[in-house]
Amino acid sequence: MSLDTSGTKEAKLSDVYQALTDTYCGHLAYEFEHIPETAERRWFADYVETMGRTLELNNDKRRRYHELLARSETFDKFMQKKFGQVKRYGLEGAESAIVALDELFALCNHTGIKEAVLGMPHRGRLNILIDLLKYQPRKLFHKLAGNAEFPEELPASGDVISHLASSPRLNYGAADDLHVTMLHNPSHLEAVNPVVAGYGRAKQMYLYDRNTDPACALGDRLIGIQVHGDAAFTGQGVIMETLGLSNLPHFSLGGTIHIIVNNQIGYTTPATNARSTFYTSDIGKMINAPVIHVNGDYPEEVAKAMRVAFEYRKMFRKDVIIDLITFRRWGHNELDEPSFTQPTMYNIIRARESIPKMYERKMQETNVITENDARMTRESFNQFLEDELAASKEYVPEAEHLTGKWDGLVMPTEAVSTIDTGAPIEVLKEVGTKSVTVDSSFKAHPRLLKHHIKPRIKRLAEGPNVDWATAEAMAFGTLLKEGYSIRLCGQDVGRGTFSQRHAMLVDQESENVFIPLNNIDEAQGKMEVANSNLSELAVLGFEYGVSIQSPNVLPVWEAQFGDFFNTAQVIIDTYIASGETKWLRQSGLVMLLPHGYDGAGPEHSSCRIERFLQLCNTPMDMSATSSQNPNMHVVVPTTPAQIFHLLRRQMKRNFRKPLVVAGPKTLLRLAAATSTLEEMGPGTSFQPVLKDTLASDAASVKRVVFVSGKLYYDLAKAYDAGSSSTAVVRLEEIAPFPRVEVLAELARFPNATEYVWCQEETMNSGAYTFVQPRLQSLLPMGAALKYIGRDPLAAPVTGISKVYKTEQAAIISAALA
Repeated sequence: MSLDTSGTKEAKLSDVYQALTDTYCGHLAYEFEHIPETAERRWFADYVETMGRTLELNNDKRRRYHELLARSETFDKFMQKKFGQVKRYGLEGAESAIVALDELFALCNHTGIKEAVLGMPHRGRLNILIDLLKYQPRKLFHKLAGNAEFPEELPASGDVISHLASSPRLNYGAADDLHVTMLHNPSHLEAVNPVVAGYGRAKQMYLYDRNTDPACALGDRLIGIQVHGDAAFTGQGVIMETLGLSNLPHFSLGGTIHIIVNNQIGYTTPATNARSTFYTSDIGKMINAPVIHVNGDYPEEVAKAMRVAFEYRKMFRKDVIIDLITFRRWGHNELDEPSFTQPTMYNIIRARESIPKMYERKMQETNVITENDARMTRESFNQFLEDELAASKEYVPEAEHLTGKWDGLVMPTEAVSTIDTGAPIEVLKEVGTKSVTVDSSFKAHPRLLKHHIKPRIKRLAEGPNVDWATAEAMAFGTLLKEGYSIRLCGQDVGRGTFSQRHAMLVDQESENVFIPLNNIDEAQGKMEVANSNLSELAVLGFEYGVSIQSPNVLPVWEAQFGDFFNTAQVIIDTYIASGETKWLRQSGLVMLLPHGYDGAGPEHSSCRIERFLQLCNTPMDMSATSSQNPNMHVVVPTTPAQIFHLLRRQMKRNFRKPLVVAGPKTLLRLAAATSTLEEMGPGTSFQPVLKDTLASDAASVKRVVFVSGKLYYDLAKAYDAGSSSTAVVRLEEIAPFPRVEVLAELARFPNATEYVWCQEETMNSGAYTFVQPRLQSLLPMGAALKYIGRDPLAAPVTGISKVYKTEQAAIISAALA
C-alpha cells in the first residue's frame, strides 16, 4: 500500500483502511493483478494509490469539462429539433467520453506527442467532431441538406454522416500543436481498428525517416486511440486480431489507449446475451492489458481514469483499456423505440437526469460556475449552431485530398497502363545480384546456396530465363534504388509460401536475419519484411492503413494461399474497393494472392477472382469509348516481366490504385514461364493483353480463344501449330477491362468466326461472368462468345484428382478443337 510519498513505512490501520477505501471503493476500479510482470503491477498499485493525493483538478479544468458536456447536450438537442428524422447516433448518456478524449489530448499536447490517430464507430462521432475536432457544423448541415461533402466535380460518391472524419491541429497551451487524425470508418463497427494501427505505424516510421527527433522512442511522438462499443468489443473478431498485433515487431505503436463506451446494450441485446465474459473489457486480458473501470456519471473521475491510462502507456509502451460505464439515452438510434425489448432499463434511464445537467448542478453548488454562466454556455453554443445552419446554405466544399505528402498526385480519369516502367539492364543485373548477396561471414543454408543464390546469379549473367522470384526482387530493388520504400507483409512472406522468394535470409548459426535488398546503396529506400501473425482481417486492415498514409511506400500484402483473403473480406469491401470513391483516399496497396488449380483439391486453390471483379466499377458495355476512374486493378500475370512492371507501375504513376494480383503457384518455377532482361529494360511496360504468338498465319485463324492465368501454358503445350487455326490471347488485366488492347487483337484476325472464353475455374467462379458482357460488346456484329470450362460447382474445384485431370483434358481439347 502506497499511503503517501513521504517515505514513511508505518501508518495507523485506520489510515491504511481509509486510503484503500478511497482508492478502490469509489467510482474508479482497476484490474491489473493479471499482469505477469511484477514491475508493472507494483507501478500500477503505487500510482493509483497515490494519485488521489497528488493529482487535483483545478476550477479551470472543471469549467472546461462543463463547457464540453453542455455543448454536447446542446448539439444533440439542436439536431433533434432541426433534423428530427436523422439517425445521428448521439452521445446522450455517454457524454463523459468527450471529457476522456479532451483530457487525453491535453496530456498528449503537454508531453511532446505530436500526432494522435483516432478510430471510432458511429455513436457519438458527430458530437466529438463538432465539440473537439473543429469540424465546422456548416459542413454537416450542408451534407444533411442532401449535398455532397466534396466539390461536385470530383468523382466521389460520398458517405453517410456517421462516417465523416476530421484532421485538426489542437493546442492546449503547449509550444507545439497536437495533430489529431480521425480516420473514416465504414458501417462495419470495429473494422477501423487495424487501419488506425497501420496508419499510425506508417506515420511513426515517416517521423523516423524524416529524422526529426532521432532520440525519440516508439510512442514518444505518436499515439493510437481506439474508441469502441461494448457489444462490439467482445463480439467482433477484429478486436482480438488487432490486439494480437499490439506488441509484435513491425506492428506495434508503442501502446494504444482503448476507450470502451459501455452503454451496456448492443442494439437490443443485453450483456447476458452479448458476451460470455464477465466484463466487456476481459478480451483485453489476452495481451495482459490493465483495465480501468470508471462510472461515466462522474466526469472528473473519468478524467482521472484517463490520466492513469496515459501514464501507464507512457511508462510501459503497451495498450491500456478504459471501460467507461455509461448508458444510452435513446435506442439504437434516435428513431428507435428501446422499450420494446428493455422496458425496465429504459424506465430507469428516462427518469434519470442527464450527465451534463448533473455535472452542471454540482459546479453551481460548489461555486465553480454560476447559473448565468451555465445558461450563457448553452445559449451561445446554440446560437453558434444557428449561425452555422444559416451559413450552410452558402457553403461550398473545398477539395482537401491530395495535399501534404500526397501533393503532386492526381485523380485519373482513365487507367494509365502504358507508362514506361522498364529499368536499365545494368541496374537490373546489379539489384538482382545484390538481392542474394551476403557477407562472407554469413552462413547461408546449403540448399539456398545451391538452388537459390547461385542459380539467380547465373541466370542474371546469362540474360534469358529470369524466373518469377528474380523479377519480383528486381522490381523491389529498382524501386528501392529510386528512393521508394517497400513494406512486404503477410504470413511467411520473407521466405515465401512456396520457398521461392527468400527476401530475408537467416544465418544458420546465429539465426540473425539479413535482408539483402537493404544493401544496394546508401541513398536507397528501406525494405521492411514483416512476417505477420496468423491473421488476415487485422493484418490486411493494417496494411491498408499504411497505404493511405504513405504514398511513397509500396505496401504489399501476400496471402499464404489465395483463399486466405476470405476472412479479410470486410476490409476489401469497405476500404480497399471503395475508400477512394467514398472518401477520396487513394491507396497503392498490392494484394498478392497465390491462385491456380493444380489438381490438389479445392483447398487453397482459388483466390476467388470473381469476388474482386464484382467490386470493380468497369462499365459492362465497352462498345463506346468512355473515360473512367477505376477503383482498383485485378490482374492475372503469366510472365515474370509482367509482375516486374506491375509492381513498378504502382509507384511510378502519378496516382495510387489498389492492385489485386491473382498470382501463380506452378508458374513460379515453370521453365516456359520465364522472361528476358530485355523485356524489363528501358521502354518496356506492363501489357494488359499478351498477343497470340501460337498461330503462324493470322489470316487463317477461325477461332480466337481468350484465356487468363496458367491455363495458357497448358494450351500452348498442347497446341499443334501445323494444323490449328486457333489463336490464343492472354487477358492479363481483367479490370479495368482493356478495351483498346482487346480490339487490337480482334482486328488481327479478320477471318475469325468463333470467339471463346476459356478458363479452368468453374463457370460460376473465375473471370467469366465479368468478362462475358464486356468482351461480347466488342465482338463483331452477330458473333457470340462461347464458354469453355468447368460446369458450375459449389466448391472451387473437385477434390478428386482423376476427375480433375479428366476435366482439364476436356477443356484443353475443346479449346483447341
